[in-house]
Amino acid sequence: MLLTIYTTPSLALGNYNDGTIAFDRGDYKTALKEFKNLAEQKDSRGQYGMGLMYDMGTGVSMNFEEAVKWYQLSAEQGNADAQNNLATMYAEGEGTKKDAHKAKKLYERAAQQGNFDAPNNLGTMYLQGLGITRNYIRAYMWFHLGEMKGDRAAKKNREFVETKMNSEEIIEANKQVEEWMSRYVGF
Repeated sequence: MLLTIYTTPSLALGNYNDGTIAFDRGDYKTALKEFKNLAEQKDSRGQYGMGLMYDMGTGVSMNFEEAVKWYQLSAEQGNADAQNNLATMYAEGEGTKKDAHKAKKLYERAAQQGNFDAPNNLGTMYLQGLGITRNYIRAYMWFHLGEMKGDRAAKKNREFVETKMNSEEIIEANKQVEEWMSRYVGF
């Protein structure tokens, strides 16, 4: 019995790795099989893989509703990539009703866990006022956080929004960056 407990995670990891390797090779039949097996075992990585396949239409017919379903299951388990992608589905109204509030909350959760894309996505929401009040300070903050993770698009976006701000706003935005980072160590 103990042997089963200790070997199950490594078997699941093997299936996920096999799925991602197959996906990257373009062997979508194998990727689908591996991700589906994991997803049916309630593994968040497998659920995320299923969501990604339906979102992109790779190996399956593109189906945003199915993508939302799988991303939702994975996001509920704390998968930051699924949270980010589900947020995008809500932001764009793909496979679900457009909901900027849900998108913002999911992007925030994903960013708190270190997702690479979420800060730039949040910055864009604030810069453009996409379902939320336009706020250059918050946009700058999120873009700067993304830039610190190495996101070149976030860097360009931060530089752009900075041209629309005065020096006091930039100081406040940098203060918010420091406050956010102190709360989320490891960002």
